[in-house]
Amino acid sequence: MIERYTLPEMAAIWSDEARYQRWLEVELAACEANCQLGRIPPEAMAEIRARAGFQVERILQIEAQVRHDVIAFLTNVNEQVGSAGRYVHLGMTSSDVLDTALALQMRAAVLLLRQELGKLEAAIRQQTRRHKHTAMVGRSHGIHGEPITLGFKLAGWLAEVQRHQERLTRLEQVVAVGQISGAMGTYANIDPRVEVLACTQLGLTPDTVSTQVISRDRHAEYVQTMALVGATLDRFATEIRNLQRTDVLEVEEHFAKGQKGSSAMPHKRNPIRSERISGLARLLRGYAMAALENVPLWHERDISHSSAERVLLPDCSITLHFMLREMTAVVAGLVVYPETMLRNMAIYGGVIFSQQVLLALVAAGLSREEAYDLVQRHAHQAWNQPGGDFQASLAADRQVTTHLSGEALAACFSPRQHQVNLEQIWRRLEL
Repeated sequence: MIERYTLPEMAAIWSDEARYQRWLEVELAACEANCQLGRIPPEAMAEIRARAGFQVERILQIEAQVRHDVIAFLTNVNEQVGSAGRYVHLGMTSSDVLDTALALQMRAAVLLLRQELGKLEAAIRQQTRRHKHTAMVGRSHGIHGEPITLGFKLAGWLAEVQRHQERLTRLEQVVAVGQISGAMGTYANIDPRVEVLACTQLGLTPDTVSTQVISRDRHAEYVQTMALVGATLDRFATEIRNLQRTDVLEVEEHFAKGQKGSSAMPHKRNPIRSERISGLARLLRGYAMAALENVPLWHERDISHSSAERVLLPDCSITLHFMLREMTAVVAGLVVYPETMLRNMAIYGGVIFSQQVLLALVAAGLSREEAYDLVQRHAHQAWNQPGGDFQASLAADRQVTTHLSGEALAACFSPRQHQVNLEQIWRRLEL
C-alpha cells in the first residue's frame, strides 16, 4: 500500500546510496582528524579528498564474495583512492562507521518528521480556531456525557502534537551521537582526539562511553518515540472513525469527486485514511518491541541488532512520515456537520444537561441525594421510552417545578455554561 505513495525525502535518507555516502563522510572526517594530528601526511590526505568515492553496484559485488559490508565498502573506496587508501579506516572498527553514520541518518529523519509534525500542528490549529464554539456532545465510555465544542476536542489534539514536537526536538540530540573509539571502544589503536575532531566536523557529540557499538537504548528511544507519535495519530484517527459512523455522523473525511467507497454498495463513504493510519500505528508499536529487544546485546557487542535495525529503522521512519502526511490531509479536509451535532445533543430531550438540573435543584434547597434520584429517574425514563423527552418530563413534575421556575429549568438546557471557561484554554494555546 505504501509503495503507491512517493516519499522521496525520507526514502532517500535510507537508500543504499545515502547510507554509503554517510559511511564515506565518517571515514573522511576520521582521516581529516588523523591528518590534523599528524598521522596522515598532507599529500596523502589531499589524494584521499580528491579521489575517495564508491559505486553501489561494485560494493554489492564485493560483498557477495567477502560477506562483510564494511570491508566491501572499504575495498571499493581503496580502488578509487589507490596507495593513500592505507590511511583510510586507520585504527577504526566497523561499528565506528556504521553507528556514527546511522546517527547522521536518524538525525536527518527526525528533522523531516519535525517538519511534517509542524504541518499537522498548523492544520489542527486552523480547525481548532474555526470550531471554538461549534457545540457538540462530549462522551465518556462511548456514552453521551455533557456538551463540549469541537474546538475544545481539537485543542487537546493540538496540545498533544506540541508535546511531540518537544520530544522530537530532544530526540534529535539523543540520536546525534557518534563513536570513533576502535575495537571494544577502548581507543587502544586510535587517539581519542580523533573521535572529538571527527564528530565535531559531522555535527555530532562523541558518545560518553561506547563499547564496540553505541548502546542501543538510544535507538530504542528513537523507535519508541516514533511509536508514541503513531499512537497519537491512531487516537485522532479512531476519534474520526467513531464520529463518522452513520448513527453519529458529526464529522467525515473528505470524499473526493470520483472516489468509490464500496464495490457492492454505492452509498458508502468510508473513513479509509483514518483506518489506514490506525493499521500502520500497529506496525510502529511492533517495531518498538523489536527495538527494545535490541538493547541487551552480548558483552561488548554482537550483531543481532543489525538485521532488525536494517528493517525497522527505515520502515518506522518512512511509515510515520507517511502517517503524518495522511493525518494532515484528513484534518485539513475534515467535513464538519454542526446541525447533526446539535441534533445528537438534543437526543432524549437533552439528557446531557442532567448535571445542570441537579445543581439547580440543589441550589434551590433539595439535598444532593434527593435531587440526584429525581433527575436520574426522569433521565432514565426519557432514555428508555421511544420518543422520550427529558426536559418535558421534568417540566411536568410538580416536585421539580416547585423548586425551579420554567425559566430556571429552561436555562439548564443551554450549552453556553459549558463554554464559559474555555477562554483560558484558548489563551494557553494562543488560539
